[in-house]
Amino acid sequence: MNQPIARLFSVVLVMFALLVAFTSRWTVFDASALRANPNNKRPGLEQQFVQRGQIVAADQTTVLAESVRQQGGIYVREYPLGPLFAPPLGYYDPNNGRTGLESYYNSSLAGSPAQQSSIIDQLEGKRTNGDEVVTTLDARAQQVAYAGLAGRPGAVIALVPSTGAIRVFADSPSYDPNQVKTAAGFKALLAQTKTTPLLNRVTQAQYAPGSTFKVVTAIAAIDSGRYTPNSVLSGKSPIVVSGQPLSNDSGTSYGKVSLSTALTESINTVWAQVALGVGAPTLQNYMNRLGFYNAPPIDLPSGEVAESGVRYNSRPGYLPVTGGADLGRVGIGEGGLEVTPLQMLMVAASVANGGRLMVPHLTQAIVNPDGQTVKTVAPRLYSTVMKPSTAKEVGLMMENVVNDGTGTQAALNGIGISVAGKTGTAQDCANLALLQCQANQVWFIAYAPVDHPKIAIAVTLEHQLNGFGGSIAAPIAKAVLEVLLRGGG
Repeated sequence: MNQPIARLFSVVLVMFALLVAFTSRWTVFDASALRANPNNKRPGLEQQFVQRGQIVAADQTTVLAESVRQQGGIYVREYPLGPLFAPPLGYYDPNNGRTGLESYYNSSLAGSPAQQSSIIDQLEGKRTNGDEVVTTLDARAQQVAYAGLAGRPGAVIALVPSTGAIRVFADSPSYDPNQVKTAAGFKALLAQTKTTPLLNRVTQAQYAPGSTFKVVTAIAAIDSGRYTPNSVLSGKSPIVVSGQPLSNDSGTSYGKVSLSTALTESINTVWAQVALGVGAPTLQNYMNRLGFYNAPPIDLPSGEVAESGVRYNSRPGYLPVTGGADLGRVGIGEGGLEVTPLQMLMVAASVANGGRLMVPHLTQAIVNPDGQTVKTVAPRLYSTVMKPSTAKEVGLMMENVVNDGTGTQAALNGIGISVAGKTGTAQDCANLALLQCQANQVWFIAYAPVDHPKIAIAVTLEHQLNGFGGSIAAPIAKAVLEVLLRGGG
């Protein structure tokens, strides 16, 4: 072989090697990264020809999301119940992205892996169909929750304490995920900055919990052995905490009262003293066990789940209680404490389940197009928060709140079911300065039946001008508990 031919052969060989290398890079080694690149529109175009799997309610017959075939063979995502399940489901659109369960289980819904059929399969009309996601959600109870919220900004979430299976996940105001299918509709949703319908209040919004946090203080006090439900403290008002006066609701002053009575009447000055007596390290320990300072491990994208904690001294982020917080006020749900509704539900659920906190989850199974269950979501333990004896004692204290205290409007006497709960009312004036702090963040957390808990629940509503947790949030919890318990939970 002469030199010119040899050089030409070498050049061709090098070019062929480069061709193989670059082709292998994009088709093999970097294929996943290329498909995940937001600037790559091909996966979105491909997925329009895939019948994305359905998302269904716990009854496995109520369709929450489905893909409907259009002219030209493309599929469009539709949500038959509109806004009712938008908060947990999120939305899916090849152009506008995905959120919620649509995002978390995208690989299953889109086919796993999505649209990887061969060229021959595509020419023959064969497509990769997605798996069905079976949720834990109850459609009837979800409707009752929204009826109770009545368009007011707030959230309702309920689950089975023994398994963590979420039955209700309601966020108001909601939105219609069908609106995301058009650029104009999606832009209109993004423009609603005052009502923020795309904010998931159940897992992202952070509020002062008010007196519902006294349940956490009670857990730390009793489980640590420093107090019992019968421990007696002074309920006088006001007292000085961290150099500032702290009063009970309406300035009411009490004499010597037990911890049980202090929870029934929600006496601030007693629980501030208990928090100080317990100490910051112990309270911090129990908060950690309950999931504070960590994003709860729910089956939603990590960016859609916020943590809860204490913010103080105008410093960014959540800081440990041991770092100089106003411990007395934190113990009554103030002092810079911010929580999500999901976090406070986890508090109630831990008491209901004998001190064992289960991982909250929205899904029970993944079913392939052939009807075979390819994945079952089993209950998982998150943490052991307290001794069973502590959970029983705190539960009885919470039962007294509903029977004789601030939570009587949650009682289910009509159907003979006992309820354990705790009300909460915190000032909510961040966006209502002209109202001179007359607005409240109202709360109610609970579980029922007390002797054999089947459902735990948390309800909260933003900036309510007339009323408290016991008068606004508790009746909503009652209605949701009733429909779930009558239906077997």
